[in-house]
Amino acid sequence: MNTDPRQIVRRALVSEKGTHLGEESNQFIFEVNPAANKIQIKQAIEIIFNVKVVSVRTMNMVGKKKRLGAFIGRRSHWKKAVVTLREGQTIPLFEQV
Repeated sequence: MNTDPRQIVRRALVSEKGTHLGEESNQFIFEVNPAANKIQIKQAIEIIFNVKVVSVRTMNMVGKKKRLGAFIGRRSHWKKAVVTLREGQTIPLFEQV
């Protein structure tokens, strides 16, 4: 797998639950490459945002079934990472929302 941090972290997920986690427990949610492990995710977040990561929790999300007329398909599977930062640190991207 490519070790470029921007290939590991695909995008930040901004939602009501994610905003609550950020305010209450200094945790932030990202969509990451499904082949990435927790160590790679931790290193990528630390490099991209210049913060110290305490822990990483990951979940494999199953793509939803979708229907278009008589055809049934499925969205892509993806991986979610919940990243906990050291006390007092934050990611400016989430403060703008």
